[in-house]
Parts: sequence; structure tokens; C-alpha cells
Amino acid sequence: MNREKVIFAFFIILALTLNFGFFVGEIDNIDHHDVWELFAALVVSLICTVLKFGDRTHLGALMLATSLVADLQLLIAAFIWGYGVNINEAGMTPSITASMVSFAAGALIANVVSVILLMVETVIVRR
Repeated sequence: MNREKVIFAFFIILALTLNFGFFVGEIDNIDHHDVWELFAALVVSLICTVLKFGDRTHLGALMLATSLVADLQLLIAAFIWGYGVNINEAGMTPSITASMVSFAAGALIANVVSVILLMVETVIVRR
């Protein structure tokens, strides 16, 4: 068993579950989305990205790319949250909340692709 793959798998699945926990709920209702879950998903996703920097395989490059996409979308969601809370005079409106959750959904899809690629890589290496 490859320890590096196990550690990456742990963090990518943790990022996926945290991101899913943030995503679930009515898209425009801020009460259904915990901002701490968003930031936890962002931190764990950044850890996943760092873990994939040394991988020189083709699938490793794809997993790095999906991690970078997830990071970018979670960062944009965090900036939207910051804008809604600190800059926007109306606060967190339903449209701002929907935009934030939409970017988190994109990161969720990128994390799902990373998990699928990890499973494919595990099956290919075992044969």
C-alpha cells in the first residue's frame, strides 16, 4: 500500500465531504450554509493540492489540475462571502448566497473527479 496515496485519498475525501456539507441546502438561503465548512473545505483542498505537486504521472497531473480547479472555485466562493458580509450594504442577499454556493458546487464536482481519478489510478497500478 502506498502511504502517499492513502494520505492524499484521506484529504481528498475529507475535502469532498466538507464541500458537500456546505453545498447541501437551499441554494439561496444563507442559514443552510455554514461558512466555517466552506473555509475548512478550502484548507483541506489546499492540502490536497500541495500533496500532488511532486507527482510526475499523467494521472497525477490530472489530479493536480482538478485540485487547482477546486481551490480556485473555493477561493472565489470565499471572496464572494467576504464581499457579501463586509462590503455589500444589503449583506448576504439570496443572489450573493446562490453565487457562493454555485462556486462551491463546481469545487465539489472537481473533488468528485479527483476521487474517480484516484480510484482509476489505484486499479491501474494494481494490475
